[in-house]
Amino acid sequence: MTEFASEVKVIPHKDSDVFRVLSDLRNLELIKGMIPEDKIKDFNFDNDSVSFTVDSIGKVAFEVTDRQPDNLVVFKSLRLPFDIVMELHLLSLKEKETEFSMQVKSNLNPFMRGLVEKPMREAIERISEALANLPYDRI
Repeated sequence: MTEFASEVKVIPHKDSDVFRVLSDLRNLELIKGMIPEDKIKDFNFDNDSVSFTVDSIGKVAFEVTDRQPDNLVVFKSLRLPFDIVMELHLLSLKEKETEFSMQVKSNLNPFMRGLVEKPMREAIERISEALANLPYDRI
């Protein structure tokens, strides 16, 4: 199993606010504009799933498979030649301070790992940075 992890971010909001926003995929509308359309386009989402198109891969979809209030949201890929599991981890540090990290696990063969490792790490950092900077108390 290949694992990628973002840097740990500290979000200046309550863990319950962060979880509420991240566990409802309809809130992806808020970060849609932060992702260059030459990389990802055709976003569609509802409460439990998201799909989009990546030029080099095609249509990609994720669905929420687990929600642990104020602690964890887990997504699993659909329609890919390999499985991807993405976990959003939350840890309350103080009343309005939450530690956030994103972990991606996949069963990539060595050839695929070589192709996707660098873009995957960049995407994870870009997405985690965007998620860490959302105005959770106003959503």
